[in-house]
Amino acid sequence: MSSKLRVFVVGLGNMGLSHAQAYHSNPGFEIVGLANRSEVTLPAALQSYPRFGTFEEGLAKTKPDLVSINTLTDSHADYGIKAMEAGAHVFIEKPLAATVEDAERVVATATRLKRKLVIGYILRHHPSWMEFIRIARELGGPYVMRMNLNQQSHAEQWATHKRLMQSTSPVVDCGVHYVDVMCQICDAKPKQVRGMGVRLSNEIAPDMYNYGHLQVTFDDGSVGWYEAAWGPMISETAFFVKDVMTPKGCVSIVMKEGAKSADMETHTKTSTIRTHWAELDRDGHYVRPDRETSMADEPGHQALCDREQAYVLRAIREEIDLTQHMADGVNSLKIVLAADRSVREGRAIDL
Repeated sequence: MSSKLRVFVVGLGNMGLSHAQAYHSNPGFEIVGLANRSEVTLPAALQSYPRFGTFEEGLAKTKPDLVSINTLTDSHADYGIKAMEAGAHVFIEKPLAATVEDAERVVATATRLKRKLVIGYILRHHPSWMEFIRIARELGGPYVMRMNLNQQSHAEQWATHKRLMQSTSPVVDCGVHYVDVMCQICDAKPKQVRGMGVRLSNEIAPDMYNYGHLQVTFDDGSVGWYEAAWGPMISETAFFVKDVMTPKGCVSIVMKEGAKSADMETHTKTSTIRTHWAELDRDGHYVRPDRETSMADEPGHQALCDREQAYVLRAIREEIDLTQHMADGVNSLKIVLAADRSVREGRAIDL
């Protein structure tokens, strides 16, 4: 392997373009090819790189050290396995695959071929979210974890969401991020998942829903809920809730006033972390005032993608053991897919 990792990027939507720019700006990578299933306008920095019409053509001609897969979910497993069988390490945007069985096939291939497999859980590289998780764990369980990310979208954003819903519901696509956060907070096994969903648009397939809600129970008594929705009809009221309650208090992410759900920066920025302690004195008053920790200097979306791909580089160069990372990817996918099944079957799913 040369001093620079040769990377082939397939899928140039919002996340794919951001990852490509991260590879471009990191001296540890050399982009050897880009591929997208349709024409896309590239930023000036990426226009000089070779373009390929298909994944297969680019993989065969570039012979990369790393393949970055940022396509629709239903192609992730096949692309990831083909890339590893061709000798490459793999980065796959979340969700890892469209089914648990496919996700397990990808992980098994990475293990068998000794290839590095990094899944796009970008919040794991965000200092503010790491602090949010740390405080929650410090307070101690059992936990009530309340989270959502509803996105009011129109024009090209709605077109993007409709493309995503050809294979993946909002509760699966976005849910893996926040269920992964729940599982990092709560060291317990998920027991049961309930899901509900509503089709709020005739522009999506009859068997798809653009509003979804899941509830998950854990074997230590903790519970979590997550809500996700896409479309022009979605409310901007309480669209971003990130709140964890415990016997000792709670920790919450407080959004900046005026934030909009369609803004990608809003999806990761925390603005302020508020910690509240439940302890009361003899007169029934709070012993400690709430603490508000400003996150004004936190990284933006592109800086987070830069951090994530720097981790990919380090994982390969330093032979980081990704066994737990891959297991966590399968576990969070298992929970959201159970929620999707619950929506479709109208019953709770035991895990």
